[in-house]
Amino acid sequence: MSNTMAARAARANRLRQVYTLLALGVVFILAALILHPDSYSFPAGVLLFGVGMLVGVFLYPLRLGIAGCLTTALGAAVFLTFKHIIPGNLVLAFFILAIGVGLLGIALLARRGYVGKGAISPAIIVVLVGIVEVLLPLNLTPPNFVSFMLSLWLPGIGLLVIGIAYLLSNARSYPS
Repeated sequence: MSNTMAARAARANRLRQVYTLLALGVVFILAALILHPDSYSFPAGVLLFGVGMLVGVFLYPLRLGIAGCLTTALGAAVFLTFKHIIPGNLVLAFFILAIGVGLLGIALLARRGYVGKGAISPAIIVVLVGIVEVLLPLNLTPPNFVSFMLSLWLPGIGLLVIGIAYLLSNARSYPS
């Protein structure tokens, strides 16, 4: 009986996470539509995307912990870079520091048992960030890529996509 109750509690927590991600996505999209903040004066897109994922981690820690930790840490570095708080010659050092802080958060989640020991997601995320950083100076990204990444559209669309994906995976794995 306790297994059934634990399974129900886990399912309820997963659904709370899904609905929270969907709600945050809608809030960020509405904020982007209504406020129209300038991406370069308020470059918080990546940071808010990471914070949104971390909010989901607090509701159901077995999902989004890796992505939430790394994206939030890198988002803080991006925010400080584009607000010109970090000098240009220290940007690489702050990105490396941010990756280290994100990996420290992942290690803490692993110690609590929320992240498996064979997780390759941190490496994939760091490689993707590296690819983007290589493509940017070569002008091989779409024209509005940087402004999209810094805007409220990134957390809005990103959290909605993650929420819908998790909603569909919950519906598929647990038929009513």
